[in-house]
Amino acid sequence: MFRSRSKDEKAPTDKVTADLSKQPRDPEAPKGRPTPKRSEAQTQRRRAQSTPLDRKEAMRRQREARRADLAKQRQALASGDERYLPARDKGPVRRFVRDFVDSRFCVAEFFLPLAVVILVLSMVRIPQLQNIALLLWLGVIAMIIVDSIGISIRLKKQLNARFPNEPKRGAVAYALMRTLQMRRLRLPKPQVKRGERP
Repeated sequence: MFRSRSKDEKAPTDKVTADLSKQPRDPEAPKGRPTPKRSEAQTQRRRAQSTPLDRKEAMRRQREARRADLAKQRQALASGDERYLPARDKGPVRRFVRDFVDSRFCVAEFFLPLAVVILVLSMVRIPQLQNIALLLWLGVIAMIIVDSIGISIRLKKQLNARFPNEPKRGAVAYALMRTLQMRRLRLPKPQVKRGERP
């Protein structure tokens, strides 16, 4: 009962003739393939159950999966969870860039409030105020350009020092786009305070 099988018994019975296939299989005879593990059999059963029956069902499941992914991404953007962030925000380089920008004051982040003030001044029918509004436009744009150049130079140095072997393509543009957003509206949310070193 517990003895090992002889070599003849272990030999697979792959050669089945056509007339034997018509006869019922003997329950004692080997089946010619290994028994699948329980986990494999269960996953095959689940796959068979989860396959959609029609196109509408497949589309509905795809929409639900997309909705769940987007909800996870929104939550990750609010909390800074790296696992579910969009591809453009993932990785240590992008995290450092975000922290680098969030740790300092940037002129570009005040562009929207300044633009509203300048627009109101330019709409007033007093010529002197309109001239001041024009000069303010030029001054704000010049300050944003100078500040952006300074940020990009410092950021490139920091990235080359901290991540010499990591791909850094698009990191400076990512930083400059983040400076244009007001700190409160930035996504992913800032994880460092102003003045903190990233």
